[in-house]
Amino acid sequence: MAGRARRTGRRRRDGAHLLLRGIGGEGPTASTDAHGDLGGAGRARPRQGARRVSDETGVAQPTDQLNRCYRHPDRESFVRCQRCGRTICPQCQTLAAVGVHCPECVREARLGGPRTRTPLVTAPRALFRRSGLPVVTFVLMATAIVTYVLQFVFGAVVSNQVTYVAGDIVARPWTLLTADFGHGSILHIALNMYSLFVLGPIVETLLGRSRFLVLFLLSGAGGWVAVDFFSQNAALGASGAIFGLLGALFVIQRRRGLGSGSLISVIVINLVIGFVIPGIAWQAHVGGLLTGGLVAFVMLELRARRRRPLEVAAIAVVAIGMIVALYAHVYA
Repeated sequence: MAGRARRTGRRRRDGAHLLLRGIGGEGPTASTDAHGDLGGAGRARPRQGARRVSDETGVAQPTDQLNRCYRHPDRESFVRCQRCGRTICPQCQTLAAVGVHCPECVREARLGGPRTRTPLVTAPRALFRRSGLPVVTFVLMATAIVTYVLQFVFGAVVSNQVTYVAGDIVARPWTLLTADFGHGSILHIALNMYSLFVLGPIVETLLGRSRFLVLFLLSGAGGWVAVDFFSQNAALGASGAIFGLLGALFVIQRRRGLGSGSLISVIVINLVIGFVIPGIAWQAHVGGLLTGGLVAFVMLELRARRRRPLEVAAIAVVAIGMIVALYAHVYA
């Protein structure tokens, strides 16, 4: 029995040594008495200047520095960044969805995250990109109305600057574009704006906004080229560009295999009106009709994304060809 008691006491002392080894990491630092009791209230005292490893950063740091802000070492804190684990004081803390973040993590999140814009910037873009809204048609109509108001207020000062005059392309080349928006009377602009309001949204939806704008401007320019070749008068109005929309719509319908009998009737009636009623530049109607059909054909044939450079080049050739023809006619 005595031998068994001595072995039991020895086992207790060995267990105490193992416990102290697990606490201190280097073996027991507290003394044990003859009965195997732990000294110092059963706690192992850490060595002075001991270092510990931060679980978040993996870098060994002094124990007294782990509880100090990494940006303000003189400030003690027990709060860490939720992302990087660095200790931060209240001044460096930014409230996040979970916990707080340090200034560096906040900066990285702002640089890598999506940029937010104010409604003042996003609202016009959303309005422009909204499906089905003929933005370009409305812009063209508004430009024509504003131009006519300026003509009405300032009279010949504005009208002379926007009117296309045959043979005067060298002196006033801008009239190839401005003549599409000027009009001679309230009835003239009313009929043209109604036609643009009916045809514009259809063609703009089928071709897209950028192609529609190019089609409108080139059709108008094609009408003035015809005026320059077959007439010696001055002219203005959006009729040539509108006839270009009719020609483009005809090409689109034929390309899709749709019937175009009613559209042909509309084209013929309006062409006849231009020949019958005096004072109407039928040359602009015919030139715009042919140019619009040609441009629409090029756009439809080369509309694929991989053929986009060819489309741009072909349209540029049409535009340059009209300008060269005008200058050649003037200097002939």
